[in-house]
Amino acid sequence: MEVHCDLEVDVNGEESFMVDKKIIASYSGKLRKLLGKSKSTSRNLKVVLHDFPGGAESFELISRFCYNHGSTDITPSNISLLYCAAQFMEMNNSVIGTHNLLEKAEKSFEEIRYWTWSELLMALKHCQDLLPAANSLSLLEKCMDTLVARLPSTSEASPCPSTSSPDSSGIRFSCDTRSSESLKTSSSRATWWFDDLLALGPNLVEMLVKSMISRKLDHVIISRFLFYYQKSKFYTVKSDAKRTFVETVIDMLYILDQSCVSCKSLFGILRVALNLNISKSSRNKLESMIGSQLDQAILDNLLVPSPRGINYLYDVNLVLRLLKSFLSGGICQALPMRLRRVAALVDLYMAEVAPDPCLKPSKFVALAMVMPDSARDSYDELYHAMDMYIEVHTGLSEEEKMKICCVLNYEKLSSETCIHLSQNKKFPSKAAVQALVSQQLKLKSLLHATNNSKSYADSPCSAGEVGNWGRKFDANEQLVLYAGKLNLAADNEKLRAHLQGMQCRVMELEKLCKKMQTQMAKFTKSRASSHGHTRSVPKLCS
Repeated sequence: MEVHCDLEVDVNGEESFMVDKKIIASYSGKLRKLLGKSKSTSRNLKVVLHDFPGGAESFELISRFCYNHGSTDITPSNISLLYCAAQFMEMNNSVIGTHNLLEKAEKSFEEIRYWTWSELLMALKHCQDLLPAANSLSLLEKCMDTLVARLPSTSEASPCPSTSSPDSSGIRFSCDTRSSESLKTSSSRATWWFDDLLALGPNLVEMLVKSMISRKLDHVIISRFLFYYQKSKFYTVKSDAKRTFVETVIDMLYILDQSCVSCKSLFGILRVALNLNISKSSRNKLESMIGSQLDQAILDNLLVPSPRGINYLYDVNLVLRLLKSFLSGGICQALPMRLRRVAALVDLYMAEVAPDPCLKPSKFVALAMVMPDSARDSYDELYHAMDMYIEVHTGLSEEEKMKICCVLNYEKLSSETCIHLSQNKKFPSKAAVQALVSQQLKLKSLLHATNNSKSYADSPCSAGEVGNWGRKFDANEQLVLYAGKLNLAADNEKLRAHLQGMQCRVMELEKLCKKMQTQMAKFTKSRASSHGHTRSVPKLCS
């Protein structure tokens, strides 16, 4: 058969091929249509193909197929190129006794389940280069589903339920805690594919994760892969592509079970994302994920430097958003222990940011007020943070100081802290008064409980002591009346001295109460042994 190179084909402006138009057109419906529309009488024609899938390499493959009378070797390494090129060139009409290229490629794809892992990976990479053509032909989906099916499932990776948390440094998939080698083997069996899939771009990783979720693969393993993928890509891709990779990882982590996502690793992504100006949607998703498990965070996680243009040493606004996200999940009623852990973390954070001279009082108060009162059993740590803040910010007005002090629950301050507050000249006098009133109420409660103990006067081991103590503090000594007679304009030194005296009495009462409870227990035990039964004894102190 005589061959004439009478047709020039420009492929995507990359390269031109001189071919025999009759041979190529006999296999390509697209080329027959183009030549049929041409009115040129010139012997040498030129055709320009735009958006040809696979470029010059693909066109060369289909040209060989045409010149070899419809015969070529179709392998996992070239099937994606041939399939997409055949679809583009409309090579779907049979030629005398020979199957068309599209049919041959489709039959070869039916054998995909027998391909090796390396062949699958190669075909997947080619599909990635052929986007969007490969995706529109469902080639990518077929390759992805087959590859994901080869990944180890939860049952294969973990013979028994794992007790490790997402934050643990290693991946535990074995019940045998006595053998580190067993753990390493199990870990590698579950994660051996991480490095192989680093070649995938963001679009394919998104498709991969969704396929893994649909096949119910372990979300812990999926999250670890995403963190590994983000770290690896961050050091290899150009700066303008980093944002896309980080946003993709955040979006995929967001659709996972959040109990399987490492809080520590999320903070790692947060620090990276803050410098990349990621989209508002991705930022909100990231903060929501961190907020949902903020009780697992430590102080160092929260010490994020402020963005440019803000004078604060640390990003207080970020922490406030994380706290509000944590509280929005109904944690207050459902899990009080988690609430207390976060409140303790907030107190530590406030002590850390209090010395910042640029931190405005409004932000400090916002931090102090963000947690509900039920989150704290004691306000001592919060008071110490306030003390530090007021000491550093010497220019605060009395009104600003009172706004800060109003956050305190004086009933949840220890006696020692109240003494410190009463002697603290940096705090407003009103705060000292409130502390005094709170302590007097405590004292009144103790006096009331002790007066009720008179029914216990028949006890020989305690009647004398109760009587002496009752005379010592007879009729409450009108201590409670002082709270109502206080004049805020009175001398501050006298007020503080009075409060200190009250504190001493409160502590003395508490010690005596404990001593009486011990004696009551001994008396109850002796009466039980002598009479064979136990008489009901009133409870003095709770």
